[in-house]
Amino acid sequence: MGTKAPWPPTDGGRLVAATTLQALKKGGNEVTLVAPFDPLHDDAGQSAEALRAWCEPLLVAAPPRGMPGAALLSVLRGKPLSVVRHSLGAVRGKVADLLASRSFDVVHAEQPQALAQCAAAFECGIPVVLRAQNVESDLWAAAARSVMGLPARLEAHRMARFEGRAIEATAATVALTARDTRRLRALSRAPDKVRHVPAPFPSWLPGADEPLAGAPAIVLLGSGGWLPNLRAAEWFLRVAWPEVRAALPSAAVHVFGEAGRTRNGPGIVLHGPLRESRRAFAPNAVLVVPLPFGSGVRMKILEAWARGVPVVATPEAAEGLEADDGSELLLARQPEDFAAAMRLLAFDTPLGPSLVRRGRELLAARHDPASVASQLAAVYEAAGRPTPKP
Repeated sequence: MGTKAPWPPTDGGRLVAATTLQALKKGGNEVTLVAPFDPLHDDAGQSAEALRAWCEPLLVAAPPRGMPGAALLSVLRGKPLSVVRHSLGAVRGKVADLLASRSFDVVHAEQPQALAQCAAAFECGIPVVLRAQNVESDLWAAAARSVMGLPARLEAHRMARFEGRAIEATAATVALTARDTRRLRALSRAPDKVRHVPAPFPSWLPGADEPLAGAPAIVLLGSGGWLPNLRAAEWFLRVAWPEVRAALPSAAVHVFGEAGRTRNGPGIVLHGPLRESRRAFAPNAVLVVPLPFGSGVRMKILEAWARGVPVVATPEAAEGLEADDGSELLLARQPEDFAAAMRLLAFDTPLGPSLVRRGRELLAARHDPASVASQLAAVYEAAGRPTPKP
């Protein structure tokens, strides 16, 4: 059960859901996916066709609630705005009909916002396992401190309370990182229900066939699904990029996504939204991830390693990966740090391949899809067992 179709994997949330479906299928599990789509923006036919290789996709035409109505209901019900936006009657009805007509061992809710659609599972006693891709309340609290103010602070408070109750109500909760596991346990009166299972990701994927312009070609992914992502990309273009360009006049920054639409300047190349991620990971590319805060796992960093591209990221963006500066990636926070990291990659030619090699070793050790599928199956199996009476 998801809040959006995982295909095409145009953002980290979709990517982790897609790689999980692939891993579960290869592990011998049968999965039926129920997810909403927006008929004005999504190609449900194309998504369903791609997803059939890994699951039975049941996509429901049900866009999120509009912001004004959702904001009013959020205040009236005392629930997080994002939860109210994704509480969709059509999807809830599809799940209820499915559970009434067929037998399932467990219902997997991808993100707390998907729990609203799982009412029928709770009512009929089917175990519900929640996977939290991040700690939503932490993200909103960080957003309140930086770019979104009081509304984000209120959302953080409501979401923290919702996450704690969700952990108590579900059979188990899965967190993607050790840090998020600790944070979610701290939010709940049932901390033992929270399990750490990493995000699955293959250790090798093909990169782009052709290089991008620039030496180096710096890739910036500015997805518009979360405002701080856009703000971070805009900050890099406005503040850090002039420093990088001054240090490396032949460099170019390639912006994929909604960021930078109105920003022109030397070496800035705008590509628009990225439908096929492979083409961004060119042989001469460096992925830059300038996020000022984060939670969960930056899936695009995992993809960069798999596709053979070195990474420069803020410490906050790399948090949760258990990667070390100078080993799997380079860390930078200030504009001069990004410039120094790019110069190092440009002139120390063995460094980039070394970072990628160590990143792939980390993928194989901690994110192996077969191992992750086995760990998830164990969580599902334990969730379905009757709880022993004290």
